[in-house]
Amino acid sequence: MYEDKTLICKDCGNEFIFSAGEQEFYAEKGFVNEPQRCKECRFARKAAAKAPREMHDAICASCGAACKVPFQPKDDRPVYCSECFAKMSEE
Repeated sequence: MYEDKTLICKDCGNEFIFSAGEQEFYAEKGFVNEPQRCKECRFARKAAAKAPREMHDAICASCGAACKVPFQPKDDRPVYCSECFAKMSEE
């Protein structure tokens, strides 16, 4: 029913294959437009859209080890390293 198609990436201009399996998947999901970017350009576009996570230095309130956390620590709240936090979650 479906046959592989060669398409041109609108970002890099390289040819890429829109396989029969991908076409079937698109049809099952109800997608009506063919992909316009090759796999590499799609991946690069997604990666560029993600903001890098800012990490902050902290000291674990349980073991005293230096650690990095993805939020700005506040003086009134304890911060735990990932190992101590995991131990607390198990209890």
